[in-house]
Amino acid sequence: MTPRTVTILGATGSIGISTADVIAAQDGHYQVEAVTARRDVAGLAATARRLGAKQAVLADEAGLADLRAALADTDIACHGGTNALCEAASVPVDIVMAAIVGAAGVLPTAAAIAAGNDVALANKECLTCAGAPFMAQVKQKNVRILPVDSEHNALFRLLENKMSQDIEKYTITASGGPFLSFEAARLDSVTPSQALAHPVWSMGRKISVDSATLMNKGLELIEAHHLFDIAPDRLEVLIHPTSLVHAMVTYTDGSIHAEMGAPDMRRPIAHCLAWPNGSTMAHPALDLAAVGALEFFAPDHDRFPALGVAQSALASAKGAPTVVNAANEIAVEAFLTGKIAFTGIATVATRTWREAEQCGLMGNPGTIDDALLLDQAARQIAKNGLKLWHNAPM
Repeated sequence: MTPRTVTILGATGSIGISTADVIAAQDGHYQVEAVTARRDVAGLAATARRLGAKQAVLADEAGLADLRAALADTDIACHGGTNALCEAASVPVDIVMAAIVGAAGVLPTAAAIAAGNDVALANKECLTCAGAPFMAQVKQKNVRILPVDSEHNALFRLLENKMSQDIEKYTITASGGPFLSFEAARLDSVTPSQALAHPVWSMGRKISVDSATLMNKGLELIEAHHLFDIAPDRLEVLIHPTSLVHAMVTYTDGSIHAEMGAPDMRRPIAHCLAWPNGSTMAHPALDLAAVGALEFFAPDHDRFPALGVAQSALASAKGAPTVVNAANEIAVEAFLTGKIAFTGIATVATRTWREAEQCGLMGNPGTIDDALLLDQAARQIAKNGLKLWHNAPM
């Protein structure tokens, strides 16, 4: 079998590490063209060696000399800088794993698409920040976007070769995060370490906090809207604490089809890397008798208002998703560094949106560059307002 060629953007993050695990577990199935990281020299060098990558790229050029020293005894080419990152993404391969966290991942992923590469998409900002122009480029280049997030991957499996006119509702699930049972008064004083202690998933810091606020589910609704061209009023979130059912579709005849699997990101990653062929990587099957029961219930918007903020942004369209996504990223970092309370995250997102409207910034971004400019403007508004807004009532 001819190995599939792969580039991993964001190789040292949570998804990148899991991707390396999938590739290493299937020796001979994949050939790695490039691996990239922001500034983790040691992690990038180790991954490049482990996977036999042809090149390793650091977005932060300051570490390039150290990277070259770490790989001096290999034939792995080392490069640094944003241009080198986009060039690596542009090398023709069978699939690019887009796993860079945040808006920094938008341009490299766009470069991969511009080069005609199919993309396994784990960077949600491509869609929450620049959804419409990003998908327009996907259509123009006739490339395939394979969703890596467990919920979107589940929808992809459920919808493949199905007639969308027979589907009435699309549901993604949320574990509810570590504060699901907390009363509202307790949420004011929760700590970053508590927010990062997810009860089910092993994730990076930012997405762990987003899971705790439920903002992650709102952003995933925005992603699903763009990925599958689903009207916002046909998308919903259900709390499902064990994260065994990842998505469901409800048909017009009342039947519901669900996609289930263990909460392990290596399963959707393996599916995307192998598509359209089936993955040969074995995963433990669920023991439904041992599971016994599956619980679902509606999210509590009063305790977790961030979900509603994102849903409102999706319904409002234009620049609202871009602004809310950017403001949330600033607010999450502020929470993690002790500058605002956990409950201030949704407030900062809401106030940034209002301020952006007042400044006349809410037009629909026509291009990816337009979306990134709006993203930067929203970030500055959020930073300026942090001290003023985070304790103010919404």
